[in-house]
Amino acid sequence: MLKHAYDDFFHYLLIERGLADNTLSSYKRDLSNYQRYISETVHVTDWNAVGRKDILGFLYKLKDEGKSAATLARTTSSIRLFHQFLVRESLVDHDASLHIETPRKERRLPNVLSLQEVDALLELKLDSPLAIRNKAMIELLYATGLRVSELISLKMSDLHLMMGFVRCVGKGSKERIVPIGDAAAAALQQYLEEVRGKLVKNSAEENALFVNHHGRAMSRQGFWKILNQIALQANINKKITPHMLRHSFATHLLENGADLRAVQEMLGHADIATTQIYTHVTKARLKDVYKAFHPRA
Repeated sequence: MLKHAYDDFFHYLLIERGLADNTLSSYKRDLSNYQRYISETVHVTDWNAVGRKDILGFLYKLKDEGKSAATLARTTSSIRLFHQFLVRESLVDHDASLHIETPRKERRLPNVLSLQEVDALLELKLDSPLAIRNKAMIELLYATGLRVSELISLKMSDLHLMMGFVRCVGKGSKERIVPIGDAAAAALQQYLEEVRGKLVKNSAEENALFVNHHGRAMSRQGFWKILNQIALQANINKKITPHMLRHSFATHLLENGADLRAVQEMLGHADIATTQIYTHVTKARLKDVYKAFHPRA
C-alpha cells in the first residue's frame, strides 16, 4: 500500500495541481527518502500505521545527517502535503503530520554582483555568433530578473521587442509580463537578426528563443557552463550562478529607488516578504560604503 498511495499522490500533483517538473522532482526526492525510511527503518507497510513519532524520527535523522534548515523545512512541507492527501482520499483515518512544525529557514542574504562585475560580464567581445547569443542571454537575464528555468523556457512568441516586454511563466504556472531595457532589446535584436537563424537551420521548427550550437533549446547546464566561462574571461574571482543575476537585478533596482511592489511583480514573488530580503541587502551594502568612505567610520 505504501507505493500505491505514493504513486497516486504524484498523479494528483501532476494532473490536478499541474506542478512544474522541477517542483515535482523536489517532492519526489523528499518523499522517496521518507517512504524508504518508513518501509525499511520503521518496518510499516500501511500508511495508516504511521504516527507522529515516525515522522519526527525521519526529520531528526535528516538533521543528524547535517541537512540545512531550508531542506528540513521543504521536506516537512512535502510530508504534510502528502499526509493531507492521504486523509482527503480516505486512505488513512488520521493526519500523522498534524502539529509538526516546519523548522525556520535561515535567512541568508543573497549574493549579488556589483555594478562593475555586471558591466564586466556584459563587455563581451562579439567576435562569434555564439558570443552574440551569450550576450543576449545575459543582458536579458539581468534586465528582467528571470529565473534561469524561465529564461531557457522562453518561446519566440513570448518576446515582444516592439512593445518592450517579455512574457514568462514562472512557479505555479503563473504568467507575468516583464519590461525589457534598451540594452537588452538591442542585444536580442542583433541575436535574432544575425545568429538564431543560422543556429536553427537544420531544425527550423524549433521555437525556443535561445538555442545551442545544435539548434536545440538551451539547457540549464549549458547556460550555467557559458556563464562561468564568461566570468573567468571577465576576471571575476568568485563563483557565479545564474540566480546571482536575478538577485543583482532586484538589489540594483531597489538601490536606485524602485518601488518594492513593482520589484515583487517583476520577480513573480507570491509574497512580498520574499522580496523584502533585498531591502536587507541594500542596507548591508550601504553600511559597507559608509565604512569604506566615511573619514571617521
